[in-house]
Amino acid sequence: MTDVNQHQPAPAARTARTAPTGPTAPTADYLVGLADDALVYAQRLAEWMTNAPQIEEDMALGNISLDLLGQARALYPYAGSLDGTARLEDDFAMFRDERQWRNVHLVEQERGDFADEMARLLWFSAYQVELHTRLAESSDDVVGGVAAKAIKEVRYHLDHATLWVCRLGDGTEESHRRMQAALERVAPYVAELFADDDASVLAAAGGFGVLPSALEEPVTRRVHAVLAEATLTVPEAPSWRSRGGRDGVHSRPMGYLLAELQHIARSHPGATW
Repeated sequence: MTDVNQHQPAPAARTARTAPTGPTAPTADYLVGLADDALVYAQRLAEWMTNAPQIEEDMALGNISLDLLGQARALYPYAGSLDGTARLEDDFAMFRDERQWRNVHLVEQERGDFADEMARLLWFSAYQVELHTRLAESSDDVVGGVAAKAIKEVRYHLDHATLWVCRLGDGTEESHRRMQAALERVAPYVAELFADDDASVLAAAGGFGVLPSALEEPVTRRVHAVLAEATLTVPEAPSWRSRGGRDGVHSRPMGYLLAELQHIARSHPGATW
């Protein structure tokens, strides 16, 4: 795990607003986790621009990245209003250190083989389809509105991943082998999507959010149906699994990702563009 504290600190006016303090802080933490998932994965998917196997895929993954960025931008300011800090999207995205991020490990892993990305996108988009479908019924109008808009986007994300997984899995012997291997590599990071933490338990109890563990069965069913269509085998239970992202404990790639994401903002604090 890489420490990003080596970067230039945020200006005092920003660091004074970093700690959740209000009575709704746990609810805000829940939203920050969802927003962090979206923003970090948006950053990873943007890396495929000029690196995807065809120019149309450059555009497709770029558009998915922008959808996720939009989700994060909608959630961050609302979380800042709930926790009493009045933080805005740049405060969350550019001026937090690694241990303050609440995203799962799945989204922060390095860009690997294209098959790895499709395996990761399949799991994450299936998770988001179920998540936002339920969040659309949230007791909070803002959360429900964000989710209702996101549903249309994440359904496309899932369709896109499904088409590629089937194309690779039921394609040539080589594409099948690589798609199967990618599923095996992604498998240890899946369970963390469905791990309940204090913030999600409180959010779900109040009708504000969704309990992650309640999503595991429908998400797994969706993914397994795709794998069957793609003539792929469901990976065996991994010997280890990632954990800790919601508590700010991240894997090695996260520090490098934040260094690239935050470099300009931290090099020129207070600048506007």
